[in-house]
Amino acid sequence: MAGDVPPSLRAFFAEADAPNRSLALVNRKEPEAVQRLLESAFAGQSVSVAERQFPEEGDDVVLVIEDTDVVATSPLDEVMNAFLLVNSDLYKTGTSGLEDGGAPSVLTALADVVFDLRGYPASNKEKLLLILMSRYIERLALSSGGGRLRSTFQRLSRIEDERGTREVYRKLAESGVDVHVYGQPGWRPDESLDLTVHTGTSDDYRHSWCVAYTPQGGDGTYAALVAVETAPNEWRGMWTYDRDRVTRVDRYLDERL
Repeated sequence: MAGDVPPSLRAFFAEADAPNRSLALVNRKEPEAVQRLLESAFAGQSVSVAERQFPEEGDDVVLVIEDTDVVATSPLDEVMNAFLLVNSDLYKTGTSGLEDGGAPSVLTALADVVFDLRGYPASNKEKLLLILMSRYIERLALSSGGGRLRSTFQRLSRIEDERGTREVYRKLAESGVDVHVYGQPGWRPDESLDLTVHTGTSDDYRHSWCVAYTPQGGDGTYAALVAVETAPNEWRGMWTYDRDRVTRVDRYLDERL
């Protein structure tokens, strides 16, 4: 129900109401292996992938099709450079996605779709979707220079251990964004890092992956990623820009963690 905080993070998945969406690789000139990479990245998900020929479109374009309407477009090379041809180390060791072009539109447009995603070595690409969208929401917060960001890390020490994550949250702490970080105890930021730290050992602390941004004064883009670890290195997750849903994710993290 609108405004209510659900009993668990998993309950947000039951609310997912995404329309039927598919990805189309249009007028491909790149090798067939690229098409196979895109298909394998979404294998087993509700988002299907097909190769199409559309004379009115340019070459090597990826589309999101909702029913029969095109709702997002990205050049294939953008999808390759941000997703298909990289691994998570690009984001863990650097600030990719924060200072460059960010996540491709065809990926950010897959809002309110529930994904079941595996990390390495089971999959090289699936979990990268969550990393990309986390960085996208962090970038949104940083570009606004205000508002509130809540992020769960399972282990707070990841902020220190992952050079890219540390740099992203240093920039956020200096930006005027009210940043709250959540995780199991064992690490505290030094005084120069203006973060509000929340620690605990409950299931949500140990097995959640959330990034929720609420803009200052309610003006701007609301965005949240919610993911729950369902087995070792396997995640069920989604992202949303629905204002009510993001507000409720923010409230859940504030009240339950």
